[in-house]
Amino acid sequence: MSGWLKVLAYGAGGVAVVGLAALVALQERLVYVPVLPGLARAYPITPARLRLSYEDVWLRAADGVRLHSWFIRHSPTCRGPTILFFQENAGNIAHRLEFVRLMMQRLQCNVFMLSYRGYGESDGYPSQKGITYDAQAALDHLAQRKDIDTSRIVIFGRSLGGAVGAVLAKNNPEKVAALILENTFTSILDMAGIMLPFLRWFIGGSSSKGPKLLNCVVRSPWSTLDIVGEVKQPILFLSGLQDELVPPSHMTMLYDKAVEHNRNCRFVDFPSGMHMDTWMSGGDRYWRAIQLFLDQYAPEVQSRDASFKSEIAEDAAD
Repeated sequence: MSGWLKVLAYGAGGVAVVGLAALVALQERLVYVPVLPGLARAYPITPARLRLSYEDVWLRAADGVRLHSWFIRHSPTCRGPTILFFQENAGNIAHRLEFVRLMMQRLQCNVFMLSYRGYGESDGYPSQKGITYDAQAALDHLAQRKDIDTSRIVIFGRSLGGAVGAVLAKNNPEKVAALILENTFTSILDMAGIMLPFLRWFIGGSSSKGPKLLNCVVRSPWSTLDIVGEVKQPILFLSGLQDELVPPSHMTMLYDKAVEHNRNCRFVDFPSGMHMDTWMSGGDRYWRAIQLFLDQYAPEVQSRDASFKSEIAEDAAD
């Protein structure tokens, strides 16, 4: 009998080792999903379909990867802020255009939509290091534009995009006016244990009490909880309390961490908000929360506005 127990134990151990090895080898495919099942990688629509004025912007990341993005202008003389939008992990920027259309309508802003490497028409393969390069390239592009108010660049990140945005804001305190996080996780390390419960014995973020034996092999940890406490800019946290993917407690932990060192933090929750539809279920209250935040932390300044109008006029004359 003991012989059979040994066989079962060895067999179970072997299956566990093989399973963990597969997770380590295929982790990028689990974290990044550029193509939704049953759909093509190509953009199903462009901003023109929604009658939005836009330009295709091609960028080069620091490591040479060619990136595609859309700069969507509210109007030729828009004096509002420019939102640098970072999407969730699945699909591409075209799948967020309806949200962006409504954002521009409600907030009177421009929007810059970056296609991460490996997503949409961008080259390369996604990774934490690579996407961090991509985000920096997008911000650097916006910072040198003459047709926007560069002092009013605000990052908006949802889910994975929030992790991307937090890193970018931390690294660029002089270029980013404010940060908005929606339904963002504390870390991929913590999410691993939620999506695959057996992994919580081996992987965990700074909030985890497990042994964290395999943290060293995770190539995209996106440890937002560790980053958000170092962000100096004002932060707005938008949390859907019915989020079925990222536990709402993650947003609470991010806020608690940030507010320890940053008094310019605001937290707004939405009782019926799910992971992807908080902006719809939140209704007017959702947009009002963002507008009040922008009015306070990325306001229009008259002297700055006059300079901006002058630059717009010069560009039109050219």
